[in-house]
Amino acid sequence: MTSPFISVGELADALSGSNPPAVLDASLVLHPAQFDGDYRRDSGRPRWIAGHIPGSLHVDVASDFSDTTATLHYTHPEPQAIADELARLGIREKRDVVVYDSTGNLFAARLWYLLRWIGVSVRVLDGGFAAWQAAGERVETGEGVRPEPVPTWSASAVRAAWVSKSELLQRTPDDTRPLVCGLPAGSFTGADFTRYDRRGRIPGSVNVSSRDLFTADGHVKTRVELILAYDAAGIDIAEGSDDEVLLYCGGGISAAGNALTLAAIGKKAVRIYDGSLEEWSADPSLPLDSGQPA
Repeated sequence: MTSPFISVGELADALSGSNPPAVLDASLVLHPAQFDGDYRRDSGRPRWIAGHIPGSLHVDVASDFSDTTATLHYTHPEPQAIADELARLGIREKRDVVVYDSTGNLFAARLWYLLRWIGVSVRVLDGGFAAWQAAGERVETGEGVRPEPVPTWSASAVRAAWVSKSELLQRTPDDTRPLVCGLPAGSFTGADFTRYDRRGRIPGSVNVSSRDLFTADGHVKTRVELILAYDAAGIDIAEGSDDEVLLYCGGGISAAGNALTLAAIGKKAVRIYDGSLEEWSADPSLPLDSGQPA
């Protein structure tokens, strides 16, 4: 099994080789809610300008790799739109890509999920930009030279990646597929402020906080630790199993961290509810549970 992560050393070697990967910085600052309905974010571009992996390009997941005509913040674009954006960034079909961020791995995970959906060979830098710096690797500052666009290339989905609200509403009590919320525990129970309309969780879901699957310095936890985290939520992870895991969070970002860590332990049959709580909580007719699960 090829890991979805790449180490600093592996990336440094690849960048010095004859066919280096394209490197994308997906940093975006999503602020914690200070009151219910408090949704604030800032571009990660200033961080990238202040320091980045040489040759990397900053991309804004919320605008460059989302459907900006949709009512929700991070609605996935169509496969061809993703490929067209990559071509504008000078990335040809079949070129390897490495993604990272400096804001906690989750936006890098989201970009990884989108590119993997259309069959791009993509990996996430373990530890992100902090690990690159800690290893003493060279850092660039400023805007740099943007590559010339390349001709557009055709793309289509190569795997099932998304679950809709209507499909979740049709779930029956005997549906054995786990529904996993990737938000922190306080958001799952409704104890913390929410960025969205109402607090709580989708009934029947369990909690595996994607942020808790990484160490304090941003590295993915060990295989054993990941398996134990999912096992504690009642999710049996059998490598190579076709049994599906359904994922959601607030807006499809934290859930991508779950998809990434599940792939790291061999579980690739996952789909994300892209609308997540932003869509679900906006409909007052839909139930939300709160408090500690029984």
